Amino acid sequence: MRYWIVILFGLFFPMLATAQTDVALEPEFGGRVSLSLDKKITRGLHISLEEEVRFDNNFGSLDRLQTTLALSYKVHPNIKLGLGYALINGYGANSESFKNPRHRLMTDVTGTLHYGNWNFSLKERFQVTHRTGDFNMYQNPKNALTLKSRVKALYKGFGKVQPYAYFEVRNYLNAPVIEAAYDGSVYVTLDDYSEEGEPGWFLKGFNGGYVNRLRGSLGADVRLDKRNTLNFYILCDYLMEKQVDANAEGTKLKSYTKETGFRGWIGAGYEFSF
Repeated sequence: MRYWIVILFGLFFPMLATAQTDVALEPEFGGRVSLSLDKKITRGLHISLEEEVRFDNNFGSLDRLQTTLALSYKVHPNIKLGLGYALINGYGANSESFKNPRHRLMTDVTGTLHYGNWNFSLKERFQVTHRTGDFNMYQNPKNALTLKSRVKALYKGFGKVQPYAYFEVRNYLNAPVIEAAYDGSVYVTLDDYSEEGEPGWFLKGFNGGYVNRLRGSLGADVRLDKRNTLNFYILCDYLMEKQVDANAEGTKLKSYTKETGFRGWIGAGYEFSF
């Protein structure tokens, strides 16, 4: 399974520069815990608030605290629209302190098909993640644009326990586009007219779109009663991230790599509806 996925996306999403090298990441595991409130404002219109804590490094360190406020509205029994904001407080394990927060805006549309005890849905989400504080402009855009596409199946035939599975593709829409020459050990100038000491690479913009994550999940919602629901799940990501490591002045490209590898999470959540 892993190999045909890599081959398929390798055919349709080629590397942006011949200087890019591949790096295999070690598998990593973590956990997620969340608490959420869901308030019905009127028929079809809900507002929700969620606080999520994430752990990584094989459960050895805190990854982030994420607060999400969202609105959802059913415009049709089978179509739901969503709008949300998330405050992401990432934790830097090396510095043992919180990083500059990121702000994320999300909008989505979900179509659902009901067939007996089954619910099948397709969800498209567009999100913008804004970076704050100082960062290297040669490595990342200030506003990262992402499109997520998810297909999900949920089964309601077991009463209070509703198992589900989904598969999601994440598209990075404005990744850095790098042009560089690499002689096997260092990055070198691209033409005969460059002066000594000039950079041997060029940041050509942030219009490089590619698939950077495939995600699968198995889980179950446990509806204790009308107001209280528990959620248990496992997640598995296959990452295909292109990473640029350059100095802040843009005069030296240290590395341009495509990092691939698996990450997994075990998660649990509680939701109170009213």
